[in-house]
Amino acid sequence: MAELILGQVLSYHGDPFIHGPDAVHIERQGGVVMLGGEIVATGTADAMRKAYPRANVTDHGTCLISPGFIDPHVHYPQTAIIASWGKRLIDWLNTYTFPEEMRFADPAYASEIANRYFDLTLANGTTTVCSYATIHPESVDAFFTAAQARGLRTYAGKTCMDRNAPSGLQDTAKSAYDDSKRLLDKWHGQDRLSYVITPRFSPTSTPDQLSALGALWAENQSCLMQTHLSEQTDEIAWVKTLYPTARDYLDTYESHGLLGMGGLYGHAIHLEPREVDRLVEVGASLIHCPTSNTFIGSGLFDMETMVARGLRVGLATDTGGGSSFSMLRTMAAAYEVGQLRGTSLHPAQLWWLATQGSARALRADHKIGNITAGMEADLVVIDLASTAAIEQSTRRAETIWQSIFPTIMMGDDRAVKAVYVAGKLT
Repeated sequence: MAELILGQVLSYHGDPFIHGPDAVHIERQGGVVMLGGEIVATGTADAMRKAYPRANVTDHGTCLISPGFIDPHVHYPQTAIIASWGKRLIDWLNTYTFPEEMRFADPAYASEIANRYFDLTLANGTTTVCSYATIHPESVDAFFTAAQARGLRTYAGKTCMDRNAPSGLQDTAKSAYDDSKRLLDKWHGQDRLSYVITPRFSPTSTPDQLSALGALWAENQSCLMQTHLSEQTDEIAWVKTLYPTARDYLDTYESHGLLGMGGLYGHAIHLEPREVDRLVEVGASLIHCPTSNTFIGSGLFDMETMVARGLRVGLATDTGGGSSFSMLRTMAAAYEVGQLRGTSLHPAQLWWLATQGSARALRADHKIGNITAGMEADLVVIDLASTAAIEQSTRRAETIWQSIFPTIMMGDDRAVKAVYVAGKLT
């Protein structure tokens, strides 16, 4: 039987970075009809009631019904070490990340953290993530098994490293290729799961390993590829010593077949002009990780320039380098970073980044990230008066965006009233 949910329904008919806030439509008394895991109709509440008189009806009142949040750059194995006191990136990896990732050789531990991770993200309204695993195939199996049990659309891959990491976290060029191919063949395209080819970043891969993964990507072009790019200035200096003949950081990927349309390049803060030009030329995606960039002291992403150049930009928590599982908090951090750069992001742009923009970065905007007929029914219902502080602010609002913005800046999991995955209430 069809499910009809009522509330203030948010949908997109354009990109608010290009067309302004009017690219976002909010039906103040709207309805969404879901059946078989998909959205089959949207419109006014009255029209949907009339068209689907036998549907099960849930009235969410004045809550905002939004596409589920989409987080395109996370490290689920870092769940347990989130918000650990740290220094710079390399120190943080050596002190917290690598010791924790060693534990994922144990399938039971990997399963425990994967299930905990999805419990936390769903509680925050996130319905799709793209995650790094560890070098252990067991970590990929645990992640996809937990996602599949929940019916989630998810992306992940085995993280590959064959140098500059503890011996227990190193593979080889051959094993990285072989393990990744086996996992890809096992999981890619199963239900709502997608495999992502995953070199961690150039400093932890030899040229031979990058070339092996570039070859695997060329053989499997339906897959995405994810890695890190120009996160910190001392990282960039390190890359120059490891790849002395490379033109720049991006060239360490480009020269090994790891630059392309399905590439997801996390952080991308300190880019050279040539790097931006090449990323634009190939149609790559950049993933902005504002809470991580400020928490680890990496820098301020240049949203204005990257969007103006036509790059696809997603918004991500980067847990656990990022300090929150919440995409609301991540939107707030993106706003704050924009303010520091002199660019005031509109609430419509922030919400787009956390939904349709991130879906575009994952090249999945034809499936997720919007509320329209034919899309997968992943939705989050947001209470726009979830705390006393937010409620007293929204009470003064004269426009819908003035009602939404306090939740962006002060909201947390208490604002998440309901989450629907493939049309089912979680």
